[in-house]
Amino acid sequence: MEMAEDQSVSTNENFDSSGAKDDKNLMFIEAWEHLRRSIVHYKGQAVGTIATLDNASGAVNCDQIFVRDFVPSALAHLMNGEPEIVKNFLLRTLHLQLSVKGIDRFAVGQGLMSDSFKFLHGFKVLHNPVKGVDNLIPDFGETAIGRVGRVDSGFWWIILLHAYTKATGDYSLSNQPECQNGMKLTLSVCLAEGFDTFPTLLCADGCGMADRRMGVYGYPIEIQALFFMALRCAVRLLRQDNGKEFIMRIEKRLQALTYHMRSYFWLDFQQLNNIYQYKTEEYSHTAVNKFNVIPDSIPEWVFEFMPMRGGYFIANVSPARMDFRWFVLGNCVAILSSLATHSQSMAILDLIEERWGELVSKMPLKLSYPALDSQEWSIETGMDPKNTRWSYHNGGSWPGLVWLLTAACIKTGRPEIAKKVIEVAEQRLSKDGWQEYYDGKEGCYVGKQSRRLQIRTIAGYLVSKMLLEDPSRLGIISLEEDKKMKPTTITRSTTLPTKLRSYS
Repeated sequence: MEMAEDQSVSTNENFDSSGAKDDKNLMFIEAWEHLRRSIVHYKGQAVGTIATLDNASGAVNCDQIFVRDFVPSALAHLMNGEPEIVKNFLLRTLHLQLSVKGIDRFAVGQGLMSDSFKFLHGFKVLHNPVKGVDNLIPDFGETAIGRVGRVDSGFWWIILLHAYTKATGDYSLSNQPECQNGMKLTLSVCLAEGFDTFPTLLCADGCGMADRRMGVYGYPIEIQALFFMALRCAVRLLRQDNGKEFIMRIEKRLQALTYHMRSYFWLDFQQLNNIYQYKTEEYSHTAVNKFNVIPDSIPEWVFEFMPMRGGYFIANVSPARMDFRWFVLGNCVAILSSLATHSQSMAILDLIEERWGELVSKMPLKLSYPALDSQEWSIETGMDPKNTRWSYHNGGSWPGLVWLLTAACIKTGRPEIAKKVIEVAEQRLSKDGWQEYYDGKEGCYVGKQSRRLQIRTIAGYLVSKMLLEDPSRLGIISLEEDKKMKPTTITRSTTLPTKLRSYS
């Protein structure tokens, strides 16, 4: 693999040069040095950053460039005035999207974006078996754990294209026919008519950041929030002259998705009390308990976890099933994309403050809460030895996600929460070698299979510091609320056919 040579390292000029602040400045410089070393070149161009610099980890995919993992790296480069690597990455992954892909005898749709790709040096070709050529090898799920295609990759690609455009003011990239077609290919799969009665996306387990069985099959909050944000970014990027009808389909879906998510995925003390009193087996259009959720199925921990002040989007909603777990990625993206209203955004941050010991504690941030345990762990994860209680995706702590919370805090005007979170992380990140994740209920222990020098962790820290230094940088990743969206109100008559509503 062709890695980057040492380059000049960005520094945070606003940092003090004494005491603890000087240590943090050195930590900032160290992070940039690691990020520079992780850059991969292909045909003389920087095309991305590898997952980790820890060659001793023995992991088979440590040399991969993951789409979702590159997002914080890309943002760090954009904020530092280095957009070229982001442009190259976007074009290379777009080119790979058109690759022939399939698992066994099933051909996968063209709209699927690769979860990752790797640089293969000296790849032998049939017409010249002696001389090798450099190549990029994508993974669309055919080599992934469980052979699941990653739904989130295409959404992150669109979001990153929008961030590049906002940061540079250069619309020439997104206006290219290839980019226009790439967005349409990805979103056409999502907007296709099917048998579903909801505007949310039906997904398999392991289709997002949690790439192993975690009981998130159905309509996981992470995918729905990313889907919403990708749709809103696409509306801004698609050209009216050849995509007007497609844009209308997106806007129609956004209206339905906004209502559905704000109405049925949102949980606060009042809504929990409403669900607790639900009646079941309600027929007709006047049903309040539209998903026929059994109140006795509400887990005991929810009543203790839910504060009087605060709220969040729960993990999943489907017929007769509400997964009440907290997932940080989906909730932060909901704030950044304005899927959450202003009051809901404030409530999410209120919840984090009220449940600091559970969601931040000794190392931020809990990917999910609470952890699956005992029989529930056996059923939902298939007895996965990597996702044991309070480890990895099952309640593990992921410092690489701090940048999302930082951005969410700045957008809601509460940067002091982000500063506290970063101060907690700074106590150990560099000393522990920039670990991938931490285990334990309080995040005290380095993860059993965590990798050192994790680039997602390093880049996430850099983005967080740069956002706090200059909050105006938030504009490249944040979307303001669309005034055209109708306010959400829940009444008995909302699902009545239009022709019958006048009689309700």
